[in-house]
Amino acid sequence: MDEESDWQPPDGSWASSAARRRNMQAIRSRDTKPELLIRRLLHARGLRYRVAAKPLPGLRRTADIVFRPTKLAVFVDGCYWHGCPEHYVPPKTNTGYWSSKVIRNVTRDRDTDQRLADAGWTVLRFWEHESPDDCALAIAAAVSRLRHARH
Repeated sequence: MDEESDWQPPDGSWASSAARRRNMQAIRSRDTKPELLIRRLLHARGLRYRVAAKPLPGLRRTADIVFRPTKLAVFVDGCYWHGCPEHYVPPKTNTGYWSSKVIRNVTRDRDTDQRLADAGWTVLRFWEHESPDDCALAIAAAVSRLRHARH
């Protein structure tokens, strides 16, 4: 008999099976397809930025794209992990753990937005399902607006 078929998670475990655990660990936290598409479009517009950078030195949170001179932090949120109102589907297994994880993520996202705003940063958030062209256009417009506001 296969080891995985007998495996049962201990109480409080974050994965419902060894296979699920491997699958979840393989999910990228950076350089996702939507991020790469948006970054490619921004680069083609001549914009330069930091990738997966901490906007604030004392805050252990990273933005997907950071424009330091204009204090612009960009996040490209995954629909599942960040609770997209259009696409989030509650899990069918280990529902307590996964649902509370998503709630913690959303709560942390709002806290991050507030902390960055309090420090004078502009925060833009996009869902992974949004058009990369539209996202890049909005980011480029924000960078331009913030550059002009500085001078």
